[in-house]
Amino acid sequence: MTAIAQALRVDDLLDAARSRTGLTEFGDEWFVEPLGVLVGSLNAEAKLSPLGLELTRRRLTALLADRLRLRALQREHPEIADVEVRVAAEICGLPRTGSTLLHRLLAASPGVTSTLSWETSYPIPFPGEGPDAAERKRRAQDRAKLFLQMSPEFAAIHTIEWDGPEEDVILVDRSFLSMSYDSFYWVPTYGRWLRTADQTIAYRELREWLQVLQWQDPGRAGKAWVLKSPHHLTAVDTVLDTFPDCKIVMTHRSPAAAVPSYASMVASISAQYSDEVDPVAIGRYWSELFSETLRGFAAVRQRRPERFVDVRFASLLGDPVGEASRVLGELGVPPDVPSLEAYLARNREQRHGSHSYAPEDFGLSVDQLERDFAFYEEVHR
Repeated sequence: MTAIAQALRVDDLLDAARSRTGLTEFGDEWFVEPLGVLVGSLNAEAKLSPLGLELTRRRLTALLADRLRLRALQREHPEIADVEVRVAAEICGLPRTGSTLLHRLLAASPGVTSTLSWETSYPIPFPGEGPDAAERKRRAQDRAKLFLQMSPEFAAIHTIEWDGPEEDVILVDRSFLSMSYDSFYWVPTYGRWLRTADQTIAYRELREWLQVLQWQDPGRAGKAWVLKSPHHLTAVDTVLDTFPDCKIVMTHRSPAAAVPSYASMVASISAQYSDEVDPVAIGRYWSELFSETLRGFAAVRQRRPERFVDVRFASLLGDPVGEASRVLGELGVPPDVPSLEAYLARNREQRHGSHSYAPEDFGLSVDQLERDFAFYEEVHR
């Protein structure tokens, strides 16, 4: 089979999703444009292995199938549109800055709710599935096991919890405007296009996904969402406009440590899909993008300072319960210290190994990173 015959095609993916679900109505097909940019970049740049190509085809088809299922569920249950969603916080910051620890600590508080890993992967009930979501949870467990089999070193980089709090950007993946894609694949054309795109509709759809999850779980009624993803740094104004009650909780760590750490994680994930991973290209790409992103972030913060809460990496590691309690107070949520301490104890038991990396592995140096991010360090040191 030729490379051209193997290439991903948008129309084929749309047809495959329709065939899989027996559904045909995508609703507004605005998402076809970002999907087309992504597919073009995957075909031209990602150097997918045969396995990577097949995994990617399945993944994109499944995401499109979820779009079809979402529209069908909304038609069947119009009351979903009346579910009131309140987002208290989106935790941002460069990756590898303590945002995952902070997110899971805050989510342990009984006064808030968060997206869970299994439901970000499988947000729509399967036909005939009961309210316990047994089939989706089983698939999520299997998926987590497979992921770690393909990237066994990943457990030392990021703790996988199939039933624990997870980034809401995985829901945004279904809009095909997501930092997930240039984190999983070498698709720099798509990644740079993403950072110039208007993400308003994608965030409107994120609200719809949160409505669906809240509708499925009455226990979430009245609770505010605490969400997290570095992706939101690409659309800070849009986040604040979409969720009027939301504050941006920004985690701060020296980019000289954060950027190489994230490059290491990206290289590990990308190796699942390509046999030709270039660590140096990955390091330089993310160093440049994060520098641009933080400059844009600073401009938004200057215009809307009342919508931001700061958390420094060293402070979080030194007193995680104290910092989490402080942030919850800023969000207007009474902290439940025993719940925070219980999560922290569990987190310590789950951690495996250590994450080893050096800037030079990714074509970077501490001196260069400190120069390139001096504008940020001066403000947030």
